[in-house]
Amino acid sequence: MGLCFLVLGLAASARPLKAVGITLGSLGNPYFVALSAGAEARARLFNPQVRVTTVSADYDLNKQFSQIDSFIAAGVDLILINAADPRAVLPAIKRAQAAGIIVVAVDVVALGANATVQTNNFQAGAQSCRYIADRLGGRGNVIIENGPPVASIVDRVKGCKSVFAQFPGIEILSSDQDGKASRDGGFNVAQGYLTRYSKIDAIFTINDPQAIGTDLAVRQLHRDGIFITSVDGAPDIETALKGNTHIAASSSQDPWAIAVTAVEIGYDLLNGNAPADPMRLLPSTLITRDNVNSYRGWTRPR
Repeated sequence: MGLCFLVLGLAASARPLKAVGITLGSLGNPYFVALSAGAEARARLFNPQVRVTTVSADYDLNKQFSQIDSFIAAGVDLILINAADPRAVLPAIKRAQAAGIIVVAVDVVALGANATVQTNNFQAGAQSCRYIADRLGGRGNVIIENGPPVASIVDRVKGCKSVFAQFPGIEILSSDQDGKASRDGGFNVAQGYLTRYSKIDAIFTINDPQAIGTDLAVRQLHRDGIFITSVDGAPDIETALKGNTHIAASSSQDPWAIAVTAVEIGYDLLNGNAPADPMRLLPSTLITRDNVNSYRGWTRPR
């Protein structure tokens, strides 16, 4: 009887999750739309009446500062942040924490956050570029199509370069062009590469929207013999891998799982239960034309 009253007392004293604020890189990217949906779904399991507000920072630090200040003014309990700048965002995070708000970084690290949940981005970039190296037999001209200088993208590029460094026969023609993490950005920078270089064997893009745009540029300029790899495992890439495109592989992420894990950790922190490790890295798997039909995708609950 005493134990029963103790359990009921602990449950009654748990701090409820009343409001969640989410600030993400770009809601024009289906990855972040799925992440937002996963976070809201998990938060509603804790409290069906929870208020969830998701906004797009568009990789703009000042915009993200304003969004965090708005969350503070609204009195949210938990903020999930996809940091526009992992270090410069610290003052805003400190303001939120001073107001009693838990801050969990998602997809990229954010200095000062209570915890971080992200894909193992170094692994994702490495395995995507390992596919390139293996398919080329360790020799060829390659492009690393970069993106916004956020931590996740930096880690993907580092992982990719770590693989290419093992193959003296692979020449990196370019690795510093920013495809803006978007389809249009990928298309625009790819047109530049394809005009500048007469011999390109493969292109690694830092996410799937850039891969889709790059593929369009390759096809428009009729550059047969080039193949593209990426990171995300998005629905568009599933379609591309099953169709007549130059896209050959993508290292998967699981935004739904990232979001669910982040909300669970945030709720635990809200109630005084710190995770054993504040950094949670979720593994990535390589999706190719050979295994795409068995791929579960990332747009559904886990």
